[in-house]
Parts: sequence; C-alpha cells; structure tokens
Amino acid sequence: MKISARNCLAGIVAGVKKGAVNSEVILNLKGGSSIASVITNSSAESLGLKEGKEAFAIIKASNVIICGDMQGVKISARNLLCGKVTKLVEGPVSAEVGVDVGNGTVLTAVITNESATNLGLTVGSTVSAMFKAPSVIIGVKE
Repeated sequence: MKISARNCLAGIVAGVKKGAVNSEVILNLKGGSSIASVITNSSAESLGLKEGKEAFAIIKASNVIICGDMQGVKISARNLLCGKVTKLVEGPVSAEVGVDVGNGTVLTAVITNESATNLGLTVGSTVSAMFKAPSVIIGVKE
C-alpha cells in the first residue's frame, strides 16, 4: 500500500461500536497505545472490521497537533499520545516533528516554525501529539 499521508500505523482492531450513521473503531498499536477513529458504517462494513483484525490508522501529518506533555489532561480530541521528539527538521515556514509514542512507533506532525520555537522543541523533548478521531482513516490489506 502506497499513500501520501506521513503516518500509517499498524495495529489490531480492539472494537467497533456502530452508531446510526458512523462507527467508532478502536485500534491497538504495537507500542500499547490506542487510536480512535470515526468512519461511516458502510466503510466499516466494506473493510470487514471486527475485533482482532489487522488494520492501519492513516493520519495526515498536518492533522497532528503538538503540545507540551499533556498526560492526564482531559481534552475533547479522542487521540492523545505522549512521547519524545526523535526528529526535528525546521524549514523556512514549517517544521517536521517526529514523536516516538512507544516501541519505536513514530508519529509525524508538520507544524509552523513559530510553534516549534514557542514550544521550545528539541530532540528528546517530552511532548503530546493529539488529533481528532474523524481525521483518522482506517485501511486494511486485501
């Protein structure tokens, strides 16, 4: 599978909760973290999603928000992963930030240089990466 999104995280479906229109899918990553996604019921059905199935969480780097360590803080975004900055590439406008969220699983974010400076980001910084469940695309192998 080739995709343009920077984040394609492998995991196992831990649960699918069907609503009137959409389904909530919980995916357990190899590092022990979980990701929540909200997709249409028809998408969940066509992908054959069920507990125990291998799947991928696909997240565009521009949908990932980086902030200081927020472990234990309550927020409305369903996905909050804490980790350490492993990569920081600063360009004229934007910065690419790689965050190890456990067992070598790296989540990539693209933020403005101003934000990277304001956060005082360096390799080794402890940060949180957050993103909303509807921004997570679910994929499976055929």
